[in-house]
Amino acid sequence: MTDEIEPQTHFGNQTVPEAEKAGLVHGVFTNVANRYDVMNDVMSLGIHRLWKDAMMDWLAPQPHQRLLDVAGGTGDIAFRFLKRAPGASAVVLDMTESMLSAGRTRAEAESLADRLDWIVGDAMALPFEDNQFDVYTISFGIRNVTRINEALSEAFRVLKPGGRLMVLEFSQLPNPAMQWAYDRYSYNVIPEMGRVIAQDRDSYQYLVESIRKFPDQETFAGMIRAEGFEQVKYRNLSMGIAALHSGWKI
Repeated sequence: MTDEIEPQTHFGNQTVPEAEKAGLVHGVFTNVANRYDVMNDVMSLGIHRLWKDAMMDWLAPQPHQRLLDVAGGTGDIAFRFLKRAPGASAVVLDMTESMLSAGRTRAEAESLADRLDWIVGDAMALPFEDNQFDVYTISFGIRNVTRINEALSEAFRVLKPGGRLMVLEFSQLPNPAMQWAYDRYSYNVIPEMGRVIAQDRDSYQYLVESIRKFPDQETFAGMIRAEGFEQVKYRNLSMGIAALHSGWKI
């Protein structure tokens, strides 16, 4: 009789047991929670705000919709959604309580408190019944999920028929020379920024490595289709540094 081989996955450039990845990711975001928004501005020169606005433009939030924002952390996407959709409501779900706590302290959270819930939970095992939400979003979070297909399956399950999935994630530049230059910036500059601004170089080293492990645009679109979504499309942002993927539960 042979021992079972424990499933492995990546944590940045490291290979780790699948059972350990969620805890490692939790540790990263616990460490960076208080400086997460500042670091996003510094790393992207503020461009992440334009990407999130582009996400809302394509999503076109409608009045009275119900949003689930997974890995929603400090609430950036939920706040934007609610400001564009009168009477809408949102649930921000994240595995890291300290990220949610940072979101609750933001000024927008107080003004939108009656339309907004904050829940600690796992993208691969959502604590909701089937067919509950009109929109599911995940922004810069799905690459940190241990089994991406399970997160997409859960997204499909909790969306209502006619509901929409939208994913904003770092992606791949189509030009090899540009990708090379971007890699040099990412690997050499971002971890050092993390050390200076967030006092945490290792967490930002992981975040850079995790971007390189994430599937390219076409591969990820295929993964979305494989979980039942239709009319799957994507749009590159900043030439492919990030990408938006959209799919519908029909």
